[in-house]
Amino acid sequence: MSVTVLGAGTWGTAITILLANKGKDVILWSKLENEIKTLEADRSYIKNLPGAVLPDSVKLTCDYEYACKTSDPELIVFAVASPFVRSTAHLVSPYIREGQRIVNVAKGIEESTLYTLLDILNEEIPQGNNSVLSGPSHAEEVSRLIPTTVVVASHDRATAEFLQDMFMTDTFRVYTSDDVIGVELGGSVKNVIALAAGMSDGLGFGDNTKAALMTRGLAEISRLGLAMGAKLETLCGLSGIGDLFVTCTSHHSRNWKAGNLIGQGMDTESAMKEVNQVVEGVHCAKAALKLAKKYNIEMPIVEQVNKILFEGKSAREAVSELLLRERRAEHGSMDW
Repeated sequence: MSVTVLGAGTWGTAITILLANKGKDVILWSKLENEIKTLEADRSYIKNLPGAVLPDSVKLTCDYEYACKTSDPELIVFAVASPFVRSTAHLVSPYIREGQRIVNVAKGIEESTLYTLLDILNEEIPQGNNSVLSGPSHAEEVSRLIPTTVVVASHDRATAEFLQDMFMTDTFRVYTSDDVIGVELGGSVKNVIALAAGMSDGLGFGDNTKAALMTRGLAEISRLGLAMGAKLETLCGLSGIGDLFVTCTSHHSRNWKAGNLIGQGMDTESAMKEVNQVVEGVHCAKAALKLAKKYNIEMPIVEQVNKILFEGKSAREAVSELLLRERRAEHGSMDW
């Protein structure tokens, strides 16, 4: 039995390389014919993955029936960017069998429904056994087999352990979790905080500023996560603080790059064009703010990022407003 990876972007291709190098028979699918043709022409020239090589054993296709049904995959990896998860799930659902193991590796929240990506898969592919993989894992490094550690979350222990065995290598360590909502929220909302971190760097601020944004950003993510039923341990783990740290500090991060450009004075649309990849934080920002209002949670960094992205507020003004907020204790549970 084979593994099918849906999505031939940077992350989907990196996952494909990882699995193929482990000896799995991998089918890499893309809806975009030009992506497949480019990879067929030269497997050592992969956009945004310098130094990576797609093994010859990987089969390339645009045929979703073959990828999801005819090949009878042991596992389907959903690696399409978050804005396209629902449309892709709807497209392939008729070709997915009952109980098919599916793991989503994208990160995001759907603005119109406030669904996590796993919620979307459960709605569009209810017959699937759907799980999530997340953590501090830039595709650029995974594709070159640089040591990386992630977590897989499932409501079913056997499925989580199956995925752990499927992905685990001597350079890719996998932990298991039953906290699906915590893993998804940490991986999604941290992208909004990473935009803020990039803006801070673009403004020329220092390490102090970014450390504050990351720490208070984690506090915001944790407040929301706990309100939605997540575990604090998860939000302080790989898919929470781990992913937050790498996305806020690495130049591989498309969210940091976009934020950095905005901090230098570029508008949101121009920054996204310059990055030339899907900037998940921009798509997640409005949804995160809506969730904060739904659960009556204070998320001032997320609120200011939204104003910068969509209301034309200057990043410098937003930082000043954050610093001049009403004085308070660091932890609301303090008992003097």
